Amino acid sequence: MKAAVLGAGSWGTTFAQVLCDAGTPTVLCCRRPEIADAVNGDHRNPGRLPGVPLPPALTATCDPAQALAGADLVVLAVPAQSLRANLAAWAGAGLLPPGALLVSLMKGVELGTCSRMSEVIAQAADVPARRVAVVSGPNLALEIARRQHAATVVACTDDRAAEQLQEACHTAYFRPYTNHDVIGCELGGAIKNVIALAVGIAIGMGLGDNTRAMLMTRGLAEISRLGEALGADQRTLSGLAGLGDLAASCSSPLSRNRAVGEALGRGSSLDEVLASTTETAEGVKSSQAIRELARKHGVEMPITEVIAAVLHEGLAVNQAALLLAGRPATRER
Repeated sequence: MKAAVLGAGSWGTTFAQVLCDAGTPTVLCCRRPEIADAVNGDHRNPGRLPGVPLPPALTATCDPAQALAGADLVVLAVPAQSLRANLAAWAGAGLLPPGALLVSLMKGVELGTCSRMSEVIAQAADVPARRVAVVSGPNLALEIARRQHAATVVACTDDRAAEQLQEACHTAYFRPYTNHDVIGCELGGAIKNVIALAVGIAIGMGLGDNTRAMLMTRGLAEISRLGEALGADQRTLSGLAGLGDLAASCSSPLSRNRAVGEALGRGSSLDEVLASTTETAEGVKSSQAIRELARKHGVEMPITEVIAAVLHEGLAVNQAALLLAGRPATRER
């Protein structure tokens, strides 16, 4: 197996490291030449993973054609909202190897279409669902890059393809589990970002552990309700790709979405927060698409509704807290 990882952010670079450590020859495709030079020359990506040595076997390029040539695994690690345009360009240029498994590392929902990333891939690359896989779980990039123990889920409707991906990224510190439930894995990964934003806002406002636990628990209920409406397996949502990913993103200061929420809770504007980071917090834009998806299916998601309003409609964070606290008491399902 040979892999191409398209996107040299922290998670794309880390997953490229994992593939190399698992014995899978891997090329990392970077947008900026200086990153490719640092990976090839110094075996580092200092802007994304400072202080982390990368495997000498990992090579990098800025040429998608060079990266994709002969790849069996095409791993997509670009921002969710730019996926369709990027993939359409690569496919339109005939760069995608026939028969390659297309693997999504992205945890978002597309604005406008409300499509999950696997759906965007299948449409933009014109491939059947069995050729699309997703990787999702409690995967904070810096910890994994430091080779701290972690687990994830690799999901595909084709069992053999999932097993091939599992073998390609299984290392002593990174344990992948296979799953059939692509829908559940993607919804868990996307919606937890919105809940992590809410938890971050609460932390920034000085609220305590009870509030965090409430948001996480009721956030899991929102994930489960939308998952049920879209055909996800509830067992997936109680596992690594659901509860596990939610716990990591809401609990860790390494979480991009939680960090954005904290800054908002301390009084910064969204424009100020986004201008201060080079990493993508997918929940910021996906919150609108997830809210629209929930409304289309008649699913009640009050935390998601409020966070989307804070981010995109000018709702003040203190008013958001009052709206959530003022909801009528009801029966826990």
